Amino acid sequence: MFLFTKIFVGLLTKQFVEQIHMSNTIKPTESELEILNILWEKGPSTVRDVHGELEKNKDAGYTTTLKLMQIMHDKKLLNRDTGAKSHVYTAAVSQQKTQGQMVKRFIDNVFNGSASQLVMQALGNHKTNKEELEEIKRYLEEMEKKQK
Repeated sequence: MFLFTKIFVGLLTKQFVEQIHMSNTIKPTESELEILNILWEKGPSTVRDVHGELEKNKDAGYTTTLKLMQIMHDKKLLNRDTGAKSHVYTAAVSQQKTQGQMVKRFIDNVFNGSASQLVMQALGNHKTNKEELEEIKRYLEEMEKKQK
């Protein structure tokens, strides 16, 4: 929970919001995010590698995985190395940038642009222990020092 809270508290910084607005918008679908998460975790992978990971959690056809990864390559979400017999794919977008943009859209759409409302909702709906609250306070103090 602490890491979750720390990330959302970090959203309150003006620098983060400006960074999101200045960068290109990344809008992966839920299925595309599953593939990106595999590639972010495992690194360069073939379609067969990715498909094997997807099948651990859901029923997915190999040709569906192949087609989706080809579409993701066309959308510039994936890079493809065609040097080997089996094409090797890597994520063309960073995990941090993608998550940041998705959180920004979530804040805009669900919390009317208020990151503080998101943080308060997260803290209000989760039993936060004393250690977490102390860590959050220290994090906020660090953020205030950086802004001075």
